[in-house]
Amino acid sequence: MSGQTITEDEAALYDRQIRLWGLDAQKRMRASNILVISANGLTGEVMKNIVLAGINSLTLLDSTLVSEEHLSAMFLVNSSHIGQNLAEASLDAIRQLNPLVNVSADVSNAMEKPVEYFKRFDIVCMSSTNLDDITRIDSICSDNRVKFLCGSVFGFYGFMFSNLGYHEYAEEIKVEKKAESAEGPGEPKRAKLSEVKIETETHTVRRSCQFERFKSSLAVDWSKLSMKQLRKVSHIYFIIRSLLDFSTLNGHKPSIEDASAVLEQCRATMDSFHLPSSLLTDHFTVSNACCPELSPVCAIVGGVLAQEILKAVSHKDAPHNNHFLFDPESLAGIVECIHSSAFLPKKASSEKVTEELLL
Repeated sequence: MSGQTITEDEAALYDRQIRLWGLDAQKRMRASNILVISANGLTGEVMKNIVLAGINSLTLLDSTLVSEEHLSAMFLVNSSHIGQNLAEASLDAIRQLNPLVNVSADVSNAMEKPVEYFKRFDIVCMSSTNLDDITRIDSICSDNRVKFLCGSVFGFYGFMFSNLGYHEYAEEIKVEKKAESAEGPGEPKRAKLSEVKIETETHTVRRSCQFERFKSSLAVDWSKLSMKQLRKVSHIYFIIRSLLDFSTLNGHKPSIEDASAVLEQCRATMDSFHLPSSLLTDHFTVSNACCPELSPVCAIVGGVLAQEILKAVSHKDAPHNNHFLFDPESLAGIVECIHSSAFLPKKASSEKVTEELLL
């Protein structure tokens, strides 16, 4: 950030957000280089939000061609782009959002990229439904201290995962402060509770937390959890995990023709966890997952994913650690911390949180 300056044009364009999160945070965004792997409805929302926020550069990596399926939720391309490379076809629309951001396309296959390629970026954001691909890219990023986020949308369902490694951030907190009483020398020192004025002060606190790798979230031994612990975990996680298992085994997201196979996969996934399938099937409507990306769900999950990217590069505010799940039943977002040691006693947990008051 040391060599970064904000020009007059940038100061005018980003004036409102600089007032919101400060000049230093904007400078950090201005210095960030972000890689997005795979273009679809979800990452379209992500790219829109982070480009408008004023990052330095965005590289979109995708080797696939535009098809009619992409038109259902992705606003960056239209029917005239069918047959073209998806990354290249998206460039014009992204550049129009903010000409001050450097935007480029890479038409290669992400799985064929060498490790050195990912070191160029501050953050890698990936949309994939293949557990092996997610695990591989996350491991590469973790080994090279590159922050990693991923997500996907299955019809009405959506999820996000983040691995920021060891992450430091600043957070503003409200602290109550009792105002001094205006009692005279001859009056009693003890004031009535109703007469005591409570004021608040805003303090900036420096905090840090440790994230776990994606493979650690896959290694949870669910059979060792008590029913009390299991009830605290949203059933949406098990639905998402079953859909990811199906996509990994079959090489594609489920469609309406796969409804029965998806239900069978749900049972198989819960059996592999040594858990009753009723924890999942009692709350799961298969048809809600066996359809293309839906724009409203992409906007919600993509908005949260972009928010986490901006928080990560600006080092402002507490991040979600480590899963965000969208529940279509309650229309609510759920944050779950799921990894192999998350459910151990606190003393044995690998998650660390420290804080320090900034003077």
